[in-house]
Amino acid sequence: MAAMAVALRGLGGRFRWRTQAVAGGVRGAARAGQRDYDLLVIGGGSGGLACAKEGTRWGLGGTCVNVGCIPKKLMHQAALLGGLIQDAPHYGWEVAQPVPHDWRKMAEAVQNHVKSLNWGHRVQLQDRKVKYFNIKASFVDEHTVCGVAKGGKEILLSADHIIIATGGRPRYPTHIEGALEYGITSDDIFWLKESPGKTLVVGASYVALECAGFLTGIGLDTTVMIRSIPLRGFDQQMSSMVIEHMASHGTQFLRGCAPSRVRRLPDGHLQVTWEDCTTGKEDTGTFDTVLWAIGRVPDTRSLNLEKAGVDTSPDTQKILVDSREGTSVPHIYAIGDVVEGRPELTPTAIMAGRLLVQRLFGGSSDLMDYDNVPTTVFTPLEYGCVGLSEEEAVARHGQEHVEVYHAHYKPLEFTVAGRDASQCYVKMVCLREPPQLVLGLHFLGPNAGEVTQGFALGIK
Repeated sequence: MAAMAVALRGLGGRFRWRTQAVAGGVRGAARAGQRDYDLLVIGGGSGGLACAKEGTRWGLGGTCVNVGCIPKKLMHQAALLGGLIQDAPHYGWEVAQPVPHDWRKMAEAVQNHVKSLNWGHRVQLQDRKVKYFNIKASFVDEHTVCGVAKGGKEILLSADHIIIATGGRPRYPTHIEGALEYGITSDDIFWLKESPGKTLVVGASYVALECAGFLTGIGLDTTVMIRSIPLRGFDQQMSSMVIEHMASHGTQFLRGCAPSRVRRLPDGHLQVTWEDCTTGKEDTGTFDTVLWAIGRVPDTRSLNLEKAGVDTSPDTQKILVDSREGTSVPHIYAIGDVVEGRPELTPTAIMAGRLLVQRLFGGSSDLMDYDNVPTTVFTPLEYGCVGLSEEEAVARHGQEHVEVYHAHYKPLEFTVAGRDASQCYVKMVCLREPPQLVLGLHFLGPNAGEVTQGFALGIK
């Protein structure tokens, strides 16, 4: 976790940096009534960087840049290219089939791009006179943070305003024997030097399905183990169609199953034991890699939030905030995935961060609007949506007040290549009474992200 400190221009038009040495080798403690910085941001991800620019274990950029959206989308693109190569002969290109895929070359290219983004963020912070500390931060009191560097050296930083933007980390099923020792998460998959080989993906989240999708797409034997329902929180008709498309294009699914044990065999392979949740029957399989994608947890446990008086949800450990991103402590704020009830999306964290800093230092009163935020799941056939799912619309307004318009379609690029378009589908969930307000739009097909963001403007 990174900490960034900003000294914003005061009435004198000059930046004020105040750092004092104190006994014991700890630097940065503030004298009573005098603090080091105007603003301290804990977290170097999308939201934290947006705050710091407006006014880790990996490089700067957080989950999205290092182990999330960016490498995921690039590996998704690699898989889509594989499909286009298969289409190419239909369009007159003489391509010898099959075309092998080189994981090492792809991974190196993706990782080099990520590193370039890390460097870009460092340069931008420097240009904006933001002091960057690569430290693990925890609260000492409501205005002071203690940071520990890699070598163990401590520094105390104090600020008038503190923004927590530490995001979340993948959850490990620590109750399962061998899960921690032999499994990996999305924090690891994008930085593997060698191909993961035959892979078991455990989970039904968008992370699980996206990873399974691009692994299948580049030619790897991939199985997804789902205990209950896929894409919980998304429209379930659309979720089912996502699964149908993946299954028909090579991804294998174990439905209604839960893993109980992972062991390493003498030949190096991993033996996974699982149980059928309906019958109780036990089964096993061997894999090269086991990828846990069973959800995320907020990165709050090491922050010592109780020392600052910041309240969290007893169920999720996420930070509780009001509509102005304010916590239970007046000058401490939180944005992004670490916050209870907020969408776990990079663009919302960025916009929330910018608006917050503009309110704090720019005289603005604009609040972040969290309604009708579009999102896309980058499965092989992409699923984009904005607004309510059909289930949410019915729960909120009643079945008799909801009308659903829907259509199957065939993308033009699918025609010549003879691609199956049976899951290309769009539906609008509307109020039945005129003027039939659109409550939600759901699109399954190529380039869903680009399509959905256009419709999102109309729905807003």
